[in-house]
Amino acid sequence: MAASADVSTAGRQRPGRNAAAIRATIRWPVIRARSSRHAAWPPSAGGHDGIVDLLTGLRQQRAFECRLEPDRALQTLADAEAFLRRRGLLTRTTDCALPGLYEACHEDPYKPGSPGFATWPATKWPWFGELAGRGYVATAVHRGKNLLVSGEVAALLDPICRAEISRMRRADPGWRLLLDHLDAVGPSTVEDLRAELRLKRQEVKALRSPLERCGAIVSRSLQVTAGPEQARSSELARWDQVYPGTGIADPDPGPALRDLIVAGVRAAVVAPEWELSRWFSWQWYWTGSLVDDLVRAGRLRRADGYVAAIP
Repeated sequence: MAASADVSTAGRQRPGRNAAAIRATIRWPVIRARSSRHAAWPPSAGGHDGIVDLLTGLRQQRAFECRLEPDRALQTLADAEAFLRRRGLLTRTTDCALPGLYEACHEDPYKPGSPGFATWPATKWPWFGELAGRGYVATAVHRGKNLLVSGEVAALLDPICRAEISRMRRADPGWRLLLDHLDAVGPSTVEDLRAELRLKRQEVKALRSPLERCGAIVSRSLQVTAGPEQARSSELARWDQVYPGTGIADPDPGPALRDLIVAGVRAAVVAPEWELSRWFSWQWYWTGSLVDDLVRAGRLRRADGYVAAIP
């Protein structure tokens, strides 16, 4: 029996929504009169016209850096890897301002007019799994949807995911059972876990889903070949088995989340401020002052409801 890395199915796009339709909901700049809330980012040109110019420039930069135009389409897997390394994190399909791998392909869907997986690029859809096979971590911390991260962004995730392992072990005996078993035996296929823990398929699914969503475990899709038939399985591993870590004994997720938000804004170039709290699963670490703190620290700047990272 041979096994090879393949794409996972944890981040399905909602049926009937393509990248252009989703991007249209992000409400790219509708310029309004400037309010006192945005005084942290005074434009170089005065008043309302200055904000218009700044947002126009940021939107143009975003279109170039995030490859939103067909003439910037990714042509090869090497292009896709360079894109990931430059942006730091990529969603599989477009659902927010974060850059998306499949959107940057600008390829016709696998099966036009059909929902779900059929909306993925006809020939480039395996790239997400192939990049994961090159050592980049694919997580479900984008609120349960696939997120591919570079090594630099994995380092930002590390304190949060390690804290989540501890939190989830304390929170539920079933989660503790799965996490401790993986710690003892190492990364395991779903089939092995079912046999070793004497669990039904739905029981394993119920345990793994919240653990994946918060980053405590990571799944890798496997394509298992047995004769002429092919079947798919998943291998599960704890975060600390996938990423060697920073060696911090007692990680603090708060500063790490702030760093991650800045990295996400930098990847997107410019993003609606209201959207930032919805990028990642950890609502319990989010504070109402998080963006204000980053603005005061000179790490983010505001403009009429949008934020950009300060170089």
